[in-house]
Amino acid sequence: MFGQVTHALTRSPGQSYLQGLTQSTDGPPNLARTLQQHQAYCQALTACGVLVTNLPADEAYPDGCFIEDTAIVTPRGAIITRPGAPSRSGETTAVAAALTERYAHIARIEAPGTLDGGDILETDSAFIIGISERTNAHGAQQLQHLLADLGYPSNILDVRDCKQLLHFKTGVSAIAPGLLVMAPNLPDFPALRGYEKITLTAAEQYAANCILVNGTVFVPTGCPKFIAALTQRHLPFIELEMSEFKKMDGGLSCLSLRVP
Repeated sequence: MFGQVTHALTRSPGQSYLQGLTQSTDGPPNLARTLQQHQAYCQALTACGVLVTNLPADEAYPDGCFIEDTAIVTPRGAIITRPGAPSRSGETTAVAAALTERYAHIARIEAPGTLDGGDILETDSAFIIGISERTNAHGAQQLQHLLADLGYPSNILDVRDCKQLLHFKTGVSAIAPGLLVMAPNLPDFPALRGYEKITLTAAEQYAANCILVNGTVFVPTGCPKFIAALTQRHLPFIELEMSEFKKMDGGLSCLSLRVP
């Protein structure tokens, strides 16, 4: 069933988190608050029936807590990515080791391809692969072939003209069969036609990055209009404070690899 999760990999932020990559102008994160928010996130996963494995922080990789970018996980196999930011390339080592305990089949994105998990949207009917500043066409095409080998259909779309999107999923999430949440002012991408859409206001566009976990939508705090839309559709939700991750361009999907 769409959105069902049995296990999740997370990774604690380290002391070096303050030196991570960011385009945000919200100021530096508070590390103590970051750790509290990360713990609350892991607790929310557990409360939704997910077995959480939290990898220790690696100070060599300030962005390592954004573990979603390192792999694509499916019921049939996993794919290790090749992150588009050179400083993040080593993050995949520990993740690959952890996934070998669960998957017999693990493939990899190879050079010259680059690919971040934050650009890969899974809906109830297909994977949608975004080409962005971090995911190039080589990486997108490799992933499309690897997903086809596993029996999954996919589409590729280019979001590089959407300057507000670091990753494709900065602006789009799937929260129920046939239902997407979208940031405002995105183009009418052909690959997204046919879906019902909740379009957020500019003030709440950070909530475009949200996740469905075993029937519950994880939502960043401070989005009352989005909460009203979920309530109208009778979709359960959990609100989580994400201020310190937003400062480093991170969102709710970024903090876990959710194994179906």
